[in-house]
Amino acid sequence: MLTAMPCTTRTVPFRGHETWVQITTPETPQPGALPLFVLHGGPGMAHNYVANIASLADETGRVVIHYDQLGCGNSTHLPDAPADFWTPQLFVDEFHTVRQTLGVDQYHVLGQSWGGMLGAEIAVRVPAGLASLSICNSPASMQLWVEGAAELRAQLPPQVQSALQRHEADGTVTDPEYLAATREFYRRHVCRVEPVPQDFVDTEAQMEAEPTVYHTMNGPNEFHVLGTLRNWSIIDRLPSITAPALVIAGEFDEATPATWQPYLDHIPDSRGHVFPDTSHCTHLEKPEEFRAVIAEFLQEHDLAAAGPA
Repeated sequence: MLTAMPCTTRTVPFRGHETWVQITTPETPQPGALPLFVLHGGPGMAHNYVANIASLADETGRVVIHYDQLGCGNSTHLPDAPADFWTPQLFVDEFHTVRQTLGVDQYHVLGQSWGGMLGAEIAVRVPAGLASLSICNSPASMQLWVEGAAELRAQLPPQVQSALQRHEADGTVTDPEYLAATREFYRRHVCRVEPVPQDFVDTEAQMEAEPTVYHTMNGPNEFHVLGTLRNWSIIDRLPSITAPALVIAGEFDEATPATWQPYLDHIPDSRGHVFPDTSHCTHLEKPEEFRAVIAEFLQEHDLAAAGPA
């Protein structure tokens, strides 16, 4: 149980601000089990909805580290920061600041959605000590993401598509009918658990209360990427990654196969795993199965990082 594991929180200074960090320690540490950093999505969705991944601490005997990226959750909020402040490099630098402050030299990275994009941004820079990268439900380019979302929208019931199109044309995207239509898409392709898990509700609530990062980098919702990430792609840089990579997706994921296939095509040491009957939040929909696949991958690369006995 998550409650049985020692869990501490602290803040790490970063560029004059504070990054909130949660460290989950196993009851029985496993020799050689390297720490795992969990990178949340959004950008700006905070750690809440990926909190259950902390169970890997006891399940694998390793420290699991979550943190809220700058601008959301329990970290410093910067609603007045200019748009060009919010860059992938900012979050790469924040990751390494957290890691170095905690004194972690060898480690695994797991990123979900935007967190997987950020994990890839970290990995293409070939940092010393990165033992493995798990990319979960993440696109390799935002153009592919937008194209995938359009394909999935075209499969929605005609009345749902009509509501989306009508309110987008009229600029009434806060209308209850439009919000209900977007929820239908989310129910099919973002999180298929009903009722939606409280951790996900908490993440959405904090983002809606202060949506600076999400709206600036992404846009108003999952269909419309109008923000600073709209032209983002990492495809041409993926061959630089030397760490082994595990690419995870859901059968009904809003990250469609075309969006994540480039990771498998271009990362030299990579493998994929698609979970049936899940969507974008595979870790919430099939948590035990998800963690079992991750645990096996991490343990394999703990041994590789340790080198020959």
